[in-house]
Amino acid sequence: MTSLAPAGGADRSRSLGELRALVDGVDRAVCEAIAGTATPRLDRLLVAVSNAANYSRLWLVTAAVTALVGGRRGRRAAGRGVLAIALTSAVTNLVLKPLAGRQRPAPSADHPAPESRRVRQPASRSFPSGHAASAFAFATAMGQAVPGLRLPAHVAAAAVAYSRVHTGVHYPSDVVIGAVVGSLCGGSAGRLAARLSEMPRHRGDSR
Repeated sequence: MTSLAPAGGADRSRSLGELRALVDGVDRAVCEAIAGTATPRLDRLLVAVSNAANYSRLWLVTAAVTALVGGRRGRRAAGRGVLAIALTSAVTNLVLKPLAGRQRPAPSADHPAPESRRVRQPASRSFPSGHAASAFAFATAMGQAVPGLRLPAHVAAAAVAYSRVHTGVHYPSDVVIGAVVGSLCGGSAGRLAARLSEMPRHRGDSR
């Protein structure tokens, strides 16, 4: 009986290793395909998009504009979006990146993108992508508050996520999982904000 546990553990480790090797292989193949495609105009656009999303500046500016011109609904959407970014950044940078410990793509070997499309390589770990996570968190929370913003916000989030692969600082799986994490955190933040906004109303009704 006791010999089964080590065998099971070894099987799980081997399966995880095989899965990791498969993901790494797909990541590198996609990176090489992207790097080998000449897109000078798209390069300039995506470098600008990637840099605009550094430190969530793009989303914070969007939140500020939405709050200023969108009235009460705009302020609600902006607040939920900022809350979603804060939650997602904490989960991604303080928990998931240290746990995964994945190195970023090496410019020459893992992601041989042209120098013209490269952006500054961050010092943080690669998995998951913080840019993708924050982008989809913001888009999800904003879309919950104002459904009309859902599509444009998610299009912008997808552009930011892809830009991180195109510019050579992330593997595709980094941004895919980052988008999933961001969507989950954004949905949770939106629901939390909705419940908090209803609490004073319930207290007033009970008097």
